[in-house]
Amino acid sequence: MPHVLALDAGTTGVASLLFDERGRVVAHADRDFEQRYPRPGWVEHDPELIWATAQRVMRAALKGGPKPAALGITNQRETVVAWDGKTGRPLAPAIVWQDRRTAPMVEAVREAGHEAFVRERTGLVLDAYFSATKMRWLLEHVPRLERHVKAGTLRFGTIDTWLIHLLTNGEVFATDATNACRTQLFDIHNLAWDAELGEVFGVPLDTLPEVRPSSGDFGFVAAGLPGAGLPIRGVAGDQQAALFGQACYAPGEAKTTYGTGAFLLMNTGTAPVASDRLVTSVAWSLPGRTEYCLEGSIFTTGAAVQWLRDVGLVAAPAESEALARAVRDTGGVTFVPALAGLGAPHWDPHARGAFLGLTRGTTRAHLARAVLESTAFSVKDVLDAMQEASGHVLPRLRVDGGGSMNKWLMQFQADTLGVPVERPVVSETTALGAAYLAGLASGVWKDTAEIAARWKRGAAFSPRGRPELADALARWARALPRAAAWDESADPL
Repeated sequence: MPHVLALDAGTTGVASLLFDERGRVVAHADRDFEQRYPRPGWVEHDPELIWATAQRVMRAALKGGPKPAALGITNQRETVVAWDGKTGRPLAPAIVWQDRRTAPMVEAVREAGHEAFVRERTGLVLDAYFSATKMRWLLEHVPRLERHVKAGTLRFGTIDTWLIHLLTNGEVFATDATNACRTQLFDIHNLAWDAELGEVFGVPLDTLPEVRPSSGDFGFVAAGLPGAGLPIRGVAGDQQAALFGQACYAPGEAKTTYGTGAFLLMNTGTAPVASDRLVTSVAWSLPGRTEYCLEGSIFTTGAAVQWLRDVGLVAAPAESEALARAVRDTGGVTFVPALAGLGAPHWDPHARGAFLGLTRGTTRAHLARAVLESTAFSVKDVLDAMQEASGHVLPRLRVDGGGSMNKWLMQFQADTLGVPVERPVVSETTALGAAYLAGLASGVWKDTAEIAARWKRGAAFSPRGRPELADALARWARALPRAAAWDESADPL
């Protein structure tokens, strides 16, 4: 039975998983790495530490097991590494997607009148979240980069590109379209780096990698490294990889990953769909075929449950489920989860979290339930916007991530959406998506129809009638504007 290895280089750690032909995990190794916060709003990673961690988990996952047919890579998106193309040594710390230092640059681009152009060409909102201004910041603040630009040795890349370069001993400098489209330098219509975008952001395009299909040839792992000789045949950013791993291959199918925040992606088919309230991205590129998705990021979901723990309202995040079950409703309380502003589809960086409707009868169970309900309502807002923009009717929602293990929340989510919510047997959908992309290119799986047939449902939650939902949703709609624009001094998120 053929196997495929996946390398999942996330924001806080790296994991390596070995999958068999049926998509089952047969080996798994993971390890966290250090997060650095040198100044308020700054988030950095040590690229060499990520590389060392990747080698360690790959070696552990491969130990004593069968040799895989291929390697697939998935990664945290938008994070930028700058390195010397000759030596492979990083030239600065990696600037992480969460980093806010380039907000003034973003405002300068907006004031120069480029916002509409950037949005049309890239499908992205103008924000420090994406990679382009991070590259510009490095060019302006790390003097030696200019020398490398003149010598033609500067390499800019997202984490996938950095790992591919090292895994192939410098032979391959490449990325895929799902990562390229998150840099804000990539034309999602022509599927190429864009010279005008390079001028807007001040990034020389010759420092950027070649863009290849997500399922295709990215070289071979070099001798002396874990998995030496393995063909690298799949690459995708983490959220798109999860969409692929969830087998959402038909337009209108969607997945939600419930973590610190929630990330929703809907397949929209072979043409990009524009939306004023959502982000348009490449879902994946297969040889001869590129598919697109709408994406909505909700900043605070699981983080709000962690906040309940931090302020002493629950002993552990898992207690929130028992508390939600202990009361019939929230007692009229609504929570707006704007602890870090509001993301899609509201996009209000100045909003702040709020409990509304508190009375003397409010208990911690009411508060815990209101926090969980806010996650379901936030997801509904994004999915409503996706359906409106795309014209597709959501048939069901596939879910993964830590929050998907909360059975009460998943049932309430199904009730709120009015469609079934399905959780797969294999929860590691991000790594599985990378493995599937690599396996397609190496002949382990014939096509997406074969992969879709291997998706197995672990739990399902069918919508139930809840007459009280109409009132709860009405309170939610009234609560959002009351929390909006609360902190006008806040740096845009």
